[in-house]
Amino acid sequence: MAGTPEKILDYLLETMRSDSTLYDPADTFLGDFLLTHNVFMPTPQLCRILLEHFHAEPSDGTEHDKAAYVLSKRQKILWLVNQWVMLYGRLLQAESSTLAFLQNLSECAAQDSRLGPILRDQLHDHRCNRTLENGSSHTLSPKLQVQNAVDWFASQEEPFLNSSYTIRAQDKIAYDIYRPDYSCLTSVLPVNAPVQEVLASLADNQGWSKEWILVKVNSAGDKEVLPMESIGVFTSLGLNERLFAVSLQELHTLAPHPEQLGPTVGSWDSLDFISSKDLSNQLTEHDWNLFKSTHQVELIYSIFGPQKFPSATTANLERFLRRFNELQFWVTTELCLCHDVIKRAQLLRKFIKLAAHLKDQKNLNSFFAVMFGLGHSSISRLSRTWEKLPHKTRKLYNSLERMLDPSWNHRIYRLAMAKLTPPIIPFMPLLLKGTVT
Repeated sequence: MAGTPEKILDYLLETMRSDSTLYDPADTFLGDFLLTHNVFMPTPQLCRILLEHFHAEPSDGTEHDKAAYVLSKRQKILWLVNQWVMLYGRLLQAESSTLAFLQNLSECAAQDSRLGPILRDQLHDHRCNRTLENGSSHTLSPKLQVQNAVDWFASQEEPFLNSSYTIRAQDKIAYDIYRPDYSCLTSVLPVNAPVQEVLASLADNQGWSKEWILVKVNSAGDKEVLPMESIGVFTSLGLNERLFAVSLQELHTLAPHPEQLGPTVGSWDSLDFISSKDLSNQLTEHDWNLFKSTHQVELIYSIFGPQKFPSATTANLERFLRRFNELQFWVTTELCLCHDVIKRAQLLRKFIKLAAHLKDQKNLNSFFAVMFGLGHSSISRLSRTWEKLPHKTRKLYNSLERMLDPSWNHRIYRLAMAKLTPPIIPFMPLLLKGTVT
């Protein structure tokens, strides 16, 4: 629907049903609006307009019609806010204006006796009775303190916020900054610290200069000077990228850290003792912790960029995407570092079976990562290794490979996804691509 943000909200309040939900496949308007509203209507603006709608009264019609209209509008607003809190949960607590709005709305709704039952259904009224003893174990103090607190967030189950894996926008993390001699300077800074703050945090180190710049270097030696206003630069690093603090004179001689050149010895001996099933279980457990710590709104923040949402973070999404690359190149690297053809064929067989187990466990993100690693040109051309695979394993690989077919917008994958029941770990790069398009 074209129009101003205010008109879009007006239309939503007019057309939404009292039982509309975030994930209604027949009507996605409510969920789409709440998930994307920050793009065109920042939270403070949404709160202000919702309060205006809550207090607004029609000028035409009979008193009975006016009262019915006001009641219906207020019921919808309470339901919309309830769904909004359900979607974002405690992420909303980071904004003081949101907390003030929720408190104001609950107080206004409590003054309308017709909204009482709705308010009680949607909110949890926590009454904390505190008694003070006067020294006797049998006699209570005449002073009884009762605290009433309406908590919109009490019923929210948010594994992504309760998980120890979750990186929150207000968290501080360790930034590893390297010098040209590869010495590491570590600073603990906010997740979204701008480059200027990162460089200023290094002031106590020997040789520091206010002329230093922050440079991102990849394993190929490509350098990118980061603007001073850039934020979240550490969590957005690629799989094999490092941050260097250098002067302009040092920039030309800057080379990748030796660690960026990758390993020289494989892990075949260790992997030989781990079954593909056990390896799949361990990978899926870790991947699930990373996936559930990523809120879906991070996909929106990622698409429009951190500069538009400086108070939010996409660190969890970036970490999950980096995990995909990490697993993909780990598979390729391990096979390339195994120089014995017989052992390499055994390892290849183990990785194919690993992909099958990951698919069975509905860990499609890691399934695609392993399959992409096996499909790398450096692996596909190892003809002698592939020839030593049993026919059954080759047949299994060919059947798994069909899931990677990109034709018709990954139709085979999407049809397979439609048949699965949660919990599922989806192929995140394709999900992000679909969000963009």
